[in-house]
Amino acid sequence: MVSSGTQQQDGEHYFTARPAAPDERREVRVRLAGREVAVQTAPGVFSAERVDPGTAVLLPLVPDEPDATGDVLDLGCGWGPVALTLALRQPRRRVWAVDVNERALHLLRGNAQRLGVEVRACLPDEVPDDVAFERVWSNPPIRVGKEALHALLLRWLPRLAPGGEAHLVVQKNLGADSLHRWLDAQLPSVLPGAGTTRTTSSKGFRVLTVRRG
Repeated sequence: MVSSGTQQQDGEHYFTARPAAPDERREVRVRLAGREVAVQTAPGVFSAERVDPGTAVLLPLVPDEPDATGDVLDLGCGWGPVALTLALRQPRRRVWAVDVNERALHLLRGNAQRLGVEVRACLPDEVPDDVAFERVWSNPPIRVGKEALHALLLRWLPRLAPGGEAHLVVQKNLGADSLHRWLDAQLPSVLPGAGTTRTTSSKGFRVLTVRRG
């Protein structure tokens, strides 16, 4: 995810399971799924003071589908704006939320309980291998570097179910177009029939949508 926080917070979010910053909880009011809600955040997690601008571009694309079923994934969930929006708009789906930051996962579990929704917030290796996702939503960690980012996407995008889609929001000046080209070149070998399109461009961000044929 493209952080709006400090460089230290970026590093902690991307690489540290247990952030060194004090776990000082704060309540933040944000707008999710068309309503204003109160959530808890803390230092050492991604975009602790607000919904990140990239995530704010992604959230309106989550449709109201009260009867939809199947598994969906928030990849790099932080304190949970995408996962919570999914759970509010699509309550019959199984919402998975993955992050390496244990503090973020703990915050998300608490936020889901506060909002009365169910989210499976877990570390990457805790997601069962046999789960395939109808949708993947992500503000991916561009600042980890291309090698780590590509490895992350090659781990999770092949887990799209047939006909599934992944929606990735990437800042234009941090490589959205080059990532698009890489996806076009690399995905067919690991996800036959997959294609990538730019579905939205707003406020300096691109949303790239990967569709599994």
